[in-house]
Order: sequence, then structure tokens, then C-alpha cells
Amino acid sequence: MDNPLIERMRVYGETIFAEMTRLATETGSVNLGQGFPDTDGPRPLLEAASRNILEGVNQYPPGPGRPELRRAVSRYRSRHYGIDLDPDTEVYITVGATAGIAAALLALVEQGDEVIVFEPMYDSYAAMVTLAGGVRRPVTLRPDPATGRFVFDPDELRAAVGPRTRMVLVNSPHNPTGTVFTAQELEEIAAVCREHDLIAFTDEVYEFLTFDGRPHVPLATLPGMRERTVSVSSVGKMFAVTGWKTGWVMGPEPLVTAVRTVNQFLTFSANGALQLAIADAIDNEGEWVAAQRAALQGKRDRLAAGLAETGFEVGVSEGTYFVMADIRPLGYTSGVDIARALPREAGVAAVPAQVFYDREKEGEHLLRFAFCKRDEVLDEAVARLTAWHHRAS
Repeated sequence: MDNPLIERMRVYGETIFAEMTRLATETGSVNLGQGFPDTDGPRPLLEAASRNILEGVNQYPPGPGRPELRRAVSRYRSRHYGIDLDPDTEVYITVGATAGIAAALLALVEQGDEVIVFEPMYDSYAAMVTLAGGVRRPVTLRPDPATGRFVFDPDELRAAVGPRTRMVLVNSPHNPTGTVFTAQELEEIAAVCREHDLIAFTDEVYEFLTFDGRPHVPLATLPGMRERTVSVSSVGKMFAVTGWKTGWVMGPEPLVTAVRTVNQFLTFSANGALQLAIADAIDNEGEWVAAQRAALQGKRDRLAAGLAETGFEVGVSEGTYFVMADIRPLGYTSGVDIARALPREAGVAAVPAQVFYDREKEGEHLLRFAFCKRDEVLDEAVARLTAWHHRAS
């Protein structure tokens, strides 16, 4: 039988995260590739989930999600950002943010519609735009020579808009660059959306993981954006339980209803026992989140300093789990080749940033490293990389 996969998805194979994690396992490497913590979330959250399971919360929850969690999400968006959401019609629970992204793109993008994406981009964006039949229009984030943070050119953003443009997809805090868009940068995006009557889709899963006092500003808070913005976030990054795969889609009723219409035929519902535990934690574990943010800021500094001492040029990370590192000062040009060699040669796994770009040349010299690991793990990775570089020099 010829390849049975539909033609437009044949360019997608095993994800780079799966490949690098497999290489890390095979070689006994320190895995700084995939972005998952190696410590658990708050104990009361874990205990509540276990208690809910043992007490019988094991059948289908309501399709839109447990009302307790929808109300908790509504409360935190109001508390932190002044965004008031009707928990019954403007909050919808999904199997992780990735399912929310998939359902939103399938629901809101018609065949041939164009979606503006900021590259480098989380890999599910490209795949889901393709699956929806849409066309990506990339706007590239590049390091600002003055600050080291990755930024976009507003003129390039405006030039990306065409007659078939339907949506702008915004990820802030941004994976993989670590950029947290400023209010001014968000206003540039908002102005384009307002002028061209575009839907904004915002991925805000790292909303509580910003560093150095930088605020996270939801695009929906800007003038004229509440009614055209659908947003996604999740418990995975908020409480360091990435395997729980529980997220939420938020926005005006027409957009959320569209997502719900599609998602009911994809996953229908998410784990109810976890939803109840998450609702309690959102209301009661704010101090844990603040402590986690502070700890991650320290880990960012620890890994960035170690990579710089090894010889990498390290970008500025303002949030998320990640730093970007330029391999050219070490004498290399292909991030893909180095990422595949490092597990065997150095005992460390990273992700080549090139896979996050449509314009692959833009990111071919970059690696993404995750710092959401214990300090001793980060130190071991740096020691291995330093030894590798010395051997190769």
C-alpha cells in the first residue's frame, strides 16, 4: 500500500521532542531537550487529585469541563488581568493546551485561509494550520543587537497580511525564544488585528513564568481585542504537572462555541478528578506559583551562565523554560547536526531550533536548552558540555 497518510501531512514525522528524548534515553544523556520539570507540583494539588480518584470521580465530566474549574479559571483571569469571563459560555476545558490549539485552528481556519505565526514557533502550530488546510505566513523573531531579546519587525508583520489572512497566532511568553512581548509590541499586533478584522489566537501557557519582574499582558486586555481574541492556557506549566494534560480555552462566546463544536468530536472531555484538584490549586496555591517562578529564574541564570562559559552565545530569556544558544562561537553552523551528535559525544540532549522555523536558515545555528531541571542536573549538563568542547577544541 502506498503511504496512507493524507498528502498535506506527509512532511510531518516523529516530533523532534520524541527524537531527542529517545536519543537521550538511549545514550544516558542529561535531557535538556524536552521542556518538562523533574520535580513535582504542590503537594496539596497531588493529594487532592488522588483523593478525588479514590472517592469515585472517575466517569465522564461535563463536556465543557467541570463547573468548578471553569469558575476558577474565570476568577484568576479577572484577578490577575481584569478580564471578566462567563464561566458557562466563555471558558472551555480541553485535554491540554495542545488540544485547545488543535480545536481552535480546525474550528476557525477555512481551507486556504492564511495564519500569521511568529517564528520560531511551537511545532504543533505548523502541523495544525496544515491539517486545517490553512497557509502559514511567518514573521521572524530575531535577536535585538542592543538587548539580546528576540523581537519582530512591525513592518514585516504588516507585510504578512493579505486578502486571505484570517488569524494572527501569538505565543507570549514565547517558546522557544523566551521573549515576553511588551505592551508596545502587543499593540502593534492588536493594531493589525483591528485594522484588518482578524481573529487573534493567543497561547499563554507560560503566563506565570515570567522573570525579572516582567508582567504578562494578555492581548485580550488591549482596546478592541476582547471580542476578537481566543486564548489558551493550561495547568501543566502553571503547576509543573505537564503530564496531566488539562488546559482551557477562553474568549468571547462565539469563538469559544466554535472551538467547543469541533473539540466535542475530538476528545469530548478531560479528566474530571484532575479538574477538581486544579480548581482548588488555582484559588489556593498562588504562593507556590510565585516560589516556582523565582526558582526558575535562578535556574535560567545558572544554565545561561554555564552555557556562556562553555562558549555558546546565549540569548535573553524573559520567561518560559528555555534559553536559546548560538553555536557559531564554538565553530559550528548546523544546529541539527550538533543536536544529534551531542547525546553521543557529550551526554547532553538539546533541541535544534531550526525545526521551529518555516525559514529554516533563520534558526540553523541555534539550539534550545530547557532549564526546568534540578540544579545538580543543570550543573552536570554544563560540566559535560564543557568537557566535550575542550575535547573538540
